Amino acid sequence: RERFSVNFYLVAIFFIVFDIEAVFLYPWAVLYRTFLADPSFALIALVEMFVFIGVLFVGLIYVWKRGALDWT
Repeated sequence: RERFSVNFYLVAIFFIVFDIEAVFLYPWAVLYRTFLADPSFALIALVEMFVFIGVLFVGLIYVWKRGALDWT
């Protein structure tokens, strides 16, 4: 029985994290049209989603800088 490299597990975990991100983004995108009925709520919902995407983007940059995505 051959062992897998740790890099395969890291890529799988990153895939799961960003797949869950898509699961959270889809309902927000579907409901955003109803949020537009109240402009103050639409702005709050938009800012919250940008914060969510921003945190994930900062996490991706952190992982990238740490070299977790390098196969060498």
